[in-house]
Order: sequence, then structure tokens, then C-alpha cells
Amino acid sequence: MSELINNSEARKAKLKELILKLHKGESEASVKQELVESLSQIPYGEVVEVEQELISEGLPEEEVLKLCDVHASVLRGHVDLSGTQEVPEGHPVDVMLKENQEVRKVIEEARKLIQVIRMSSPDQFPKDLITLRGLFNSLYDVDKHYLRKEYLLFPFLEQEGITGPPKVMWGKHDEIREQLKGCIEILQTENMTKDEFLATSEIIFKPTLAAVDDMTLKEEEILFPMSLDKLTDQQWLEISQQSLEFGFCLYDPQVTWKPAGMEDTSLQDLQRNAGQIQLPTGNLKLEELLAILNTLPIDMTFVDKDDKVKYFSQAADRIFQRNRAILNRDVRHCHPPASSHIVDKIIEDFKSGKQSRAPFWIQMGGKFVHIEYFALRDEKGEYLGTLEVSNDVARYRGLTGEQRILSYE
Repeated sequence: MSELINNSEARKAKLKELILKLHKGESEASVKQELVESLSQIPYGEVVEVEQELISEGLPEEEVLKLCDVHASVLRGHVDLSGTQEVPEGHPVDVMLKENQEVRKVIEEARKLIQVIRMSSPDQFPKDLITLRGLFNSLYDVDKHYLRKEYLLFPFLEQEGITGPPKVMWGKHDEIREQLKGCIEILQTENMTKDEFLATSEIIFKPTLAAVDDMTLKEEEILFPMSLDKLTDQQWLEISQQSLEFGFCLYDPQVTWKPAGMEDTSLQDLQRNAGQIQLPTGNLKLEELLAILNTLPIDMTFVDKDDKVKYFSQAADRIFQRNRAILNRDVRHCHPPASSHIVDKIIEDFKSGKQSRAPFWIQMGGKFVHIEYFALRDEKGEYLGTLEVSNDVARYRGLTGEQRILSYE
């Protein structure tokens, strides 16, 4: 097989032959052995080209999608990443790599917990089930990672003539979304027995975890190196600036990336250059509005009509810490699984118009925290979303008499 070492066309022809063998039903093990013996390390660009060629030659995208997991498994560890560009901190690829690290941590926790449940006592089983549901809720955060790929990265690849691989990968995203939704629904089943869980774990939970895990591999061995080769700094900057619109997955970037020598159109510039925001009772600059919201002695979180977290205030002494990884996340997945039914009930009653406020109060350390949910509606009464307001009222409960003389705290 020495003729394949420095011959790109021969390597691609051989890879195509192997993929088509999978298509015809040959065993994965035998194809993998032939791959190892004949190709050893395959440059990632050639993998992309072969996939594109197969689609161009008439292999339906649906068929490539079916083969995607199988030939990804065959290629695992045999894609040559030498020459791949390093990325600076905060770059969109750096962010997605770090998101993948967090995703794999959750996958590993879920896999370990499934094994623990096998040995758990009847008393422990319901508690472990709730914990596992929380892990799958967290894992569904990968939807935001996929959305950024689909709406920010893939369009630029398509401009470069790379259309097949993004379509195939998008199809896998949709499959994974449905698998994760199915897992979460099953884990919400009342009175599930341990035997039912163990049977389901083999056909639903474990394959779903494997699918999410495999996608991180496809990204890191194929998609990201290819994208770094094809896209310009200007295109990456546009992706970076629009990423917050979709939110981040289990990770909040600590550094804002900006290519050297390129015009800065970051949020700070937008704040400085923004005009007046006209309101019915006055007008404000964006930076003034931001200062007001972050100075109010309360925590605020806004959930839109589609149940996605869209905003939170950033007061210095927030009671409940938030980070940008929750943006665009389903609000149900931001609460412990044991309380998700309460969240569902509030949203249902707010949307129907049955209720408009829901107060709670809790003791938390030395704090007495008042939490209230408000239904937001437009002038016609249409539901716009829910505002969560939290306030530590401990100091107010102890007030007596009056204070009319100036005294700074």
C-alpha cells in the first residue's frame, strides 16, 4: 500500500471504496481493519472531499447520514490533524472546543450514573433517576452549540462551496435533539421500575450519549480543522459577534476574541455609539439603561414567550449567580428536575391568563429571599414572557421606626 502514502487521489479513492463497502453492508470491524492497514492516517481535508464527492455522485444525503456514525467510528483515531491551526483564547473554535469538554464531562457523569443505578437499592433508585434527568437536561444545552454551527458557521462554509458535510451534520444534529428529548421525556415517567429503566438505557440512553460524544469527535477531527482552513478572520469575527444571540453550551467564555488590526465592533462600541432609546416616559442611552438595570438591588431574569432565558441583570451582589451559558436555554432546564413541574405550572397559568404573579420566599443562609414571577403582557394582553425578580428582604424585615436623617450605609 506504499502507493497511497503520498497520493491524495489514491487515498481518497480507497476511502470512498471503504465507505461504500459500509453502504453495501460489510461489517464495520473488517472495514476498520482494512482502513488501518491501508491508509493509517488520513488528512481531514480528504475525508471532507470524499463525503462531498459521494453526495455529488448521487449517494442520497439521507444515506450519507445513515453512514455518518458508522464511518466516523471507523475513522476514529485515524484522521491526520497535523498542520491544524492553533486558535487563540475566545476564538469561536476555542469556545466550541471548551463547550465540548463540558459536554463530555456531563456524558461521563451520566454513563457512570447509569452503571451505579444497576447496583442501586430500591430506595436510592428514584433519587438517582432525578439526578440523571438533570444531567440529560444539562446535555440538551448542546442545542445552542448546534444552532451556532447551523446559522453562523455553515453559511460561511457553503459560500466556500462546502455544502454536503454541513447538510449531513445538520441532519445528525436533528437526530440528536430528538434522542435527547426522548430521554428527558422517559426520565419524567412516573413510577418507572428499575427493570424498565435498565432495558431503556440500552436502547435509548446509551446510544444517545454515544451520539452526542461522536459529534464532538466529528467536529474536532473534521469540521473545525476544515473551517479554520477555509474561513477568514473577518468571517470568524462575524461569528463571534453573533454568538451571544444563540447563547453558549455549559460554558461562559471569559475572553472576547478580536483579530489584531481589525475594527472593533464589540458591545462596548455599541454602547458608546448607540442613540437614545425612546420610552413612553422618557429616553435613555443604552449605557444608562444598562447601569440602571444592574444597580437595582434585585436579581432579574427574563424568559420569553417561547420559554427561553433571554436576559439577566448583573448586579454586583446577585443572590442567584447566572452566567451567559443559560441564555437561550429552556427555562425548565435551568431548575432542578424535582421542581420542573412547578415551573411548568407557572408558565401554563401565565400563558393561559389564569394567573399573573407567583410569589415564593425561602431561608438561604443568613438571607430571607423573596422570589416573585410576573407574567409580562403587551397592551392587547398577549403573553410576552415571564420576569423573575429575587430580593434579599432580611434587612427590611428588621426595620423599625423611621430614618429621616441622612446616613450612608
